[in-house]
Amino acid sequence: MKALVTGGGGFLGSAIVKALLKRGNSVKTIQRGHYPFLSELGVEAIQGDLSRADDINTAAKDCDIIFHVAAKAGVWGDYDDYYQANVIATENVIEACKHNNISYLVYTSTPSVVFDGTDEAGINETAPYAKTFFNAYQKTKAEAEQIVLKANSPELKTVALRPHLIWGPGDRHLAPRVIDRARAGKLRLVGNRDNKIDSCYIDNAVQAHLLAADCLQSEHSTCAGKVYFISNDEPITMPALINKILAAADLPPVTKTLNEHTAYYLGVLFEKIYNVFNIKQEPLMTRFVARQLSTAHWFDLSAAKRDLGYHPSISIDEGMKRLQKSFLS
Repeated sequence: MKALVTGGGGFLGSAIVKALLKRGNSVKTIQRGHYPFLSELGVEAIQGDLSRADDINTAAKDCDIIFHVAAKAGVWGDYDDYYQANVIATENVIEACKHNNISYLVYTSTPSVVFDGTDEAGINETAPYAKTFFNAYQKTKAEAEQIVLKANSPELKTVALRPHLIWGPGDRHLAPRVIDRARAGKLRLVGNRDNKIDSCYIDNAVQAHLLAADCLQSEHSTCAGKVYFISNDEPITMPALINKILAAADLPPVTKTLNEHTAYYLGVLFEKIYNVFNIKQEPLMTRFVARQLSTAHWFDLSAAKRDLGYHPSISIDEGMKRLQKSFLS
């Protein structure tokens, strides 16, 4: 099997690349940047922009499956940038599949597509998309996910995965943000400390993607046209997760708190100021972040276990040991 991984230079994308190579698969990648390590791995790495149809069509040539991992993530930024990177790019990936007779597409989505600012305690895939969104990332990822699911057919089998808060060695987002804010004295616990959240160790997220690919290729695929929540299946409180990350970095636990209502109204204020003055950098607080930090986010993985055979192999505690080891190396 020859696989194309979009966003192969990123945290999840590169981990999927390495896992596919370990399986003995031939791998190509396409990403905006130049990542020498991909070539060193023996990967055919192509620099390109997924919002340009010709770029993805060229990259997809001779491939059997696409792992569409690339996306513009974040909680702030111009809507059109997100639309091009998430919606147009996904439409182009699907057209590239059809143009190159590629039969399988595994799409990396996010639980944010259903987040409406309230608690998500043990929800499953029947939860509806949010009626209103806090930011462009949510809105464009929800649109892209629906495009992928609608594209499912006997000729192109598609599946969407929603991993939540991926972390581990090589993480460039969750752990670094927590650590940097702690070192700067800007880290706060927001709202109810008892709300539980799910997270996903990187190896488990990769495992889910490979299982989804295997499922799509099975004779009687049970996952085609469906979406699945993916996590470590170990919901813990936000303070517990944050402080485990800090402990792995040999930092003291965070104790400072911020009222959830105060956090939300700070988000409203920051967003208004940043919009008025057209400030591009991410605000210290947004409405989305305030709600994310003060509500529950954990998911029923019954569907992924049943259809994909997904059972997380690395626990949070084992993952933290590996994270700590990576900080020391």
